[in-house]
Amino acid sequence: MFDIFWRAVGIGIGATILMDIWAIVYAKATGTPLPNWAPVGRWFWHLKDGKVFHDDIATATPYEHELALGWIGHYAVGILYGIMLVLLMGPAWLAEPTFLPAWVWAIVTVGAGWFLLQPGLGIGWAASKTPNPNKVRFLNLVAHTVFGFGLYGTALLIR
Repeated sequence: MFDIFWRAVGIGIGATILMDIWAIVYAKATGTPLPNWAPVGRWFWHLKDGKVFHDDIATATPYEHELALGWIGHYAVGILYGIMLVLLMGPAWLAEPTFLPAWVWAIVTVGAGWFLLQPGLGIGWAASKTPNPNKVRFLNLVAHTVFGFGLYGTALLIR
């Protein structure tokens, strides 16, 4: 059982790394900035006070280590998603990973961003308060598809 746990952790880390590589490639190809995890760190920091939703996370009290906390939170969530996938699919999936469950799970996890994190940051449900919500939604789906490839690929590598 302990082996299964550590493999699930590895799957989450591998998938998150692939997602970050995708963000770098996308940023270089389009000239857009890399994701800034500091606002996410600030959001995580304010959760301790029971504050989930902000009108604008930029106006919330800053936290000195919010960038580091944002990166830690980003990887912790990726690990959690890896563990949850393995719990949902069971040891048989670890022995013979298939792409479809990993991809479906990765797309399902977009919901946490759309209905928890994004409104928590003050950018609205599914980025509705951003200048181009459909573009943000599309890029979220692409990034999570890459995450799904990472879940599957890492599972293949460590099986």
